Amino acid sequence: MADRERTFVMVKPDGVQRGLIGEVVGRLEDRGLKMVGGKFMQIDQDLAEDHYGEHEGKPFFEGLVDFITSGPVFAMVWEGQDAIRQVRRMMGETDPAESAPGTIRGDFGLDLGRNVIHGSDHEDEGSNEREIGLFFDEDELVDWEQADETWLYE
Repeated sequence: MADRERTFVMVKPDGVQRGLIGEVVGRLEDRGLKMVGGKFMQIDQDLAEDHYGEHEGKPFFEGLVDFITSGPVFAMVWEGQDAIRQVRRMMGETDPAESAPGTIRGDFGLDLGRNVIHGSDHEDEGSNEREIGLFFDEDELVDWEQADETWLYE
């Protein structure tokens, strides 16, 4: 597959508690992306602080860390053509009130602080690789050929 890329995606504690893991996975699969890594986990304080490190010192940093450590998450790596941008569009705006119906946040989010899903930022050079590396060792990611790839891409 030409121009394939990987992106980090996480169903946050609110999405896990609301039983939305399957919905999120289904939407990404329906789009033609393939999961190459996934783990159900509890994020500890150190990982949370590393993950949100760019926000350290901002007034909302502690709240982000407290929330992401408040319950289990489902961390994933997805692969596909233009995967980062595709996932960002499917997620919707950070504030669910500004997200279009049909996006994950537009359909399931109600509050900025409880917006169901996290995905790596397309505009932030290196954030994608950094986040994948924080949550996954290279040997936890599986290279595999999806049977319908020839029907998805030229």
